[in-house]
Amino acid sequence: MAEISAELVKKLRDRTGAGMMDCKKALAESGGDMEVAIENLRKKGLKDLSKRAGKVAAEGTIGVYVHPGDQIVALVELNCETDFVARGVEFKEAAREVAMHVAAMRPLYLDAEEVPAQVLEKEKEILLEQLDPAQRSKADKILPGKVEKFYSDTCLLRQNFVKDDSGKKTVKDVIDELAMKTGEKVKIGRFQRFEVGEGVEKTVSNLAAEVAAMTGSN
Repeated sequence: MAEISAELVKKLRDRTGAGMMDCKKALAESGGDMEVAIENLRKKGLKDLSKRAGKVAAEGTIGVYVHPGDQIVALVELNCETDFVARGVEFKEAAREVAMHVAAMRPLYLDAEEVPAQVLEKEKEILLEQLDPAQRSKADKILPGKVEKFYSDTCLLRQNFVKDDSGKKTVKDVIDELAMKTGEKVKIGRFQRFEVGEGVEKTVSNLAAEVAAMTGSN
């Protein structure tokens, strides 16, 4: 069995947030392979999280992000089980980062279950109309993939996390990782995005005409 140094254990702990003993065990089982150890810890963490599904996550914090210029602001309620975790710096920073993601990516729903049936049916109609005659004969095979793309574009938990350069990590992955680090159930309770002038029809003025009217010129 490979020698597991304290330095290697610390590196794994820094990357995953798992306990020292869990990190040492994972490294020992992986023969010192850091990536395999991370994957094993993630699988164990997700399994442990499933046991906490019935727990009540009524504590938490509200993450606020204000975009430079004060024209866009996003709010996210991030919930956990205890006030101790809610007051932690890492938890609060995660809430702010998810709020920043909301500001940037404009999600409409939390997850697929929140998409209204009429919205989904309308989207399917549009997607079907976009198919050429040859594709329509295979619509039952093509549409599911396009619907999944619609979900990943509009549902917060399914969107690629804006701060992840690899493009592989979703917002749900970020929440799951935070839950594994804290050992508590963590969920997004609600979110809202505001933008100045959003939903208001703006009048496009003719500056030359306005100046002429003011001066009495024709």
